[in-house]
Amino acid sequence: MPEIVRTLGRDALTLARDAALTREWLVPNGLGGYASASVSGAVTRRYHGLLIAALPAPLGRVVMLSQLNDVLIMPDGTERRLTSHDPGQDGAVCAGYVTAFRLESGLPVWRYEVDGIVLEKQVVMPHRQNIVHVTYRVVKAAHPVSIRLRPVLAFRTLESAVDQPLARDYRVIAQGHQYEVWAGPDLPVLRMTIDGAPMPLTLDGGARRDLHYPVEAERGYESRGSLWTPGYFGGPLQPGQSITFVASTETWRRVEALPPADVLKFEHERRRRLVRTAHPSLREGAMAELVLSADSFVFVPAGRVADQMRARAEGDEVRTVIAGYHWFTDWGRDTMISLEGLTLTTGRHVEAGWILRTFAHYIRRGLIPNMFPDGKDEGLYHTADATLWFFHALNRYVRTTGDRHTLRIILPRLVDVIEHHRRGTDYGIKMDAADGLLRQGKEGYQLTWMDAKVDDWVVTPRRGKAVEINALWYNALCLTASWLEEEEGSQAAASYRAMAETARASFNARFWNEGRGCLYDVIDGEQGDDDAIRPNQIFAVSLDNPVLDRGRWEAVVNTVRERLVTPVGLRSLAPGHPDYKPKYFGDLRARDAAYHQGTVWGWLIGPFVDAWLKLHPDDLAGARKLLEGFLPHLNEAGIGTISEIFDAEPPFTPRGCIAQAWSVAEVVRCWAATDTAPMAKAAE
Repeated sequence: MPEIVRTLGRDALTLARDAALTREWLVPNGLGGYASASVSGAVTRRYHGLLIAALPAPLGRVVMLSQLNDVLIMPDGTERRLTSHDPGQDGAVCAGYVTAFRLESGLPVWRYEVDGIVLEKQVVMPHRQNIVHVTYRVVKAAHPVSIRLRPVLAFRTLESAVDQPLARDYRVIAQGHQYEVWAGPDLPVLRMTIDGAPMPLTLDGGARRDLHYPVEAERGYESRGSLWTPGYFGGPLQPGQSITFVASTETWRRVEALPPADVLKFEHERRRRLVRTAHPSLREGAMAELVLSADSFVFVPAGRVADQMRARAEGDEVRTVIAGYHWFTDWGRDTMISLEGLTLTTGRHVEAGWILRTFAHYIRRGLIPNMFPDGKDEGLYHTADATLWFFHALNRYVRTTGDRHTLRIILPRLVDVIEHHRRGTDYGIKMDAADGLLRQGKEGYQLTWMDAKVDDWVVTPRRGKAVEINALWYNALCLTASWLEEEEGSQAAASYRAMAETARASFNARFWNEGRGCLYDVIDGEQGDDDAIRPNQIFAVSLDNPVLDRGRWEAVVNTVRERLVTPVGLRSLAPGHPDYKPKYFGDLRARDAAYHQGTVWGWLIGPFVDAWLKLHPDDLAGARKLLEGFLPHLNEAGIGTISEIFDAEPPFTPRGCIAQAWSVAEVVRCWAATDTAPMAKAAE
């Protein structure tokens, strides 16, 4: 299998802010922790760092190692700073001596050229360990040089403001080549060492330094904060020599269990194996990169120890999906929408089963969690659609794997879900007995996927009967009836068939907007029926059991295509509406005002492709073209991955999370679904 490499050369690493600072790299550790920064080396977000450790509740994710300042000492004693770590107050950044940045199987590598010396740096995290390795290798040099590596520490929880006060007292404990930094009884210990050469830590007074985070300033948050450094590691480097700086919150036994060369070799092999097991159309080029990006989101929730113990006692494993980097945790809705693309299309069927069985254990009062706050053991359940997406995910899983055992385990819980929805459960979620449709809504809550909220302002409350909620409701009823019929016979399924037919008839009578030739977004809402043209109506066509009458599919698909489709997903609101916002920028209130009011969402291209292929089943090439706009984006925000959202107008600037699970999942899934190779082979 050819090496999967994406390279940004000198031209892409300009000194301009919009190039050097807005492109970012990410290395996850499979626990929810990660390493990440801008490709320039500058830390521009509070979420950046070389070691963000995922730790048991109540800590959650903690920024342990913020930076590693690296300097070459030349034979004449002059210093050459390899990369800039401080973007400065005005956002200007010096790319230092970086001449190229590349991803090798998704792992970042920098190439530096300094006065005839060529040096490379690589970052890797051993899978499912809170350990980071930063390796420096002298590729070319006519004479020895010395290197100085200064670790700069934060010791703050991921969501904490950057101006949070530092610990009062840091202690450094040394034993041989092992160094530990302690910052108090409630914080983890950071362990550091150098592998490959004897480089002691020189203590120089525990200096504190002030750092500006320009992205936080743009987002309306505190943007200046202090960091602490105990000193620096330093020593000579010979031509051809490699050294590795290691930092970790794990025990020394774990830290030193594998030499850095083996860690890198094993991680490359693990990643090659992921690509080999994916759908054949995903095994090279940009799609192979997205298979590796998909791996970023499937993780073991390190903080929820009790869940892991329960699952292992049952002979199972806990897996879930982190919704996006850097600030999301695992969300029920995102997990269920992403499951097929992240796991089934990539050949990770066993993990898909673990995810579904994990979330089946989380069902409470007919709902799965909307999300798990960082550092918490219990989820929050304020969602009207995540649970209905569970039915969809399970159906795709059973269809792909034939695993009826998992279906039989989960089916009684899904019947209970339906019954809770029929009788009524939390947040006003209840089937209307008069028409069989599902309504939802509670003052102060945002229950659909359009869930922006600032303080007490719910931007798009959509209280009433939302179009996609009822498309999902009908799909769930049909699937439950089919499963019951297969497992227990037609009598057990009869009442759910009847509920589905009532909902279908009511949906087609109530949601069709004759004047616009498409569907209402919400009916029976607080302001009556909402005729805003939004992408939510596409689910009435795209789901496995489409609730909309066949004769109306084309009108809905054409409306969505003409008003909402862009090269990188679907607008959340059509231009021309009074609430339409063409750009997503500014402080939190300004951003959330635009979040679902025009902003493009990458993941929505998936259901549109599904709907398009239902209308045009032979047009695989046309459906594939809908995905091609994502390919140049892989060189933009998060290198080798897909962002959460984009501005609603050209140039469709990427915004939000630099790596979003459902964005990656839906592009991967639809790329495989639009593969023409099987058709071409059948025609031969």
